Amino acid sequence: MVIPTREQAIINIEALALRILADRLEHVDASEELNLLFAA
Repeated sequence: MVIPTREQAIINIEALALRILADRLEHVDASEELNLLFAA
């Protein structure tokens, strides 16, 4: 088992977050999702 470095762990988390965001934008009304995402 390879233990990732802190930097690799951060890269993995960022990649996962982008995949989740892309998936959500594909499967819901993008304008509604963006309004929720950037609500103040």
